[in-house]
Amino acid sequence: MKIFVRERNRADEGQKLPRYRVVGVQGGDMKIYVKRIRKCELDELAAISGAEIVYLKRDGKGSEGKKKC
Repeated sequence: MKIFVRERNRADEGQKLPRYRVVGVQGGDMKIYVKRIRKCELDELAAISGAEIVYLKRDGKGSEGKKKC
């Protein structure tokens, strides 16, 4: 089983906000009911279920989601 997550833009380290957003889950019958999740929660889910956590990369330019004219 794999859990795909990406780091959020609005939550940085030390802000006490969940830093990751769940993008998808592959395999198994796990259901995740939150959109944003903390790293410690991800680690605990992975340890209990045996899932692999896949961290999706960003392009580093902040150009995702912008419309091209």
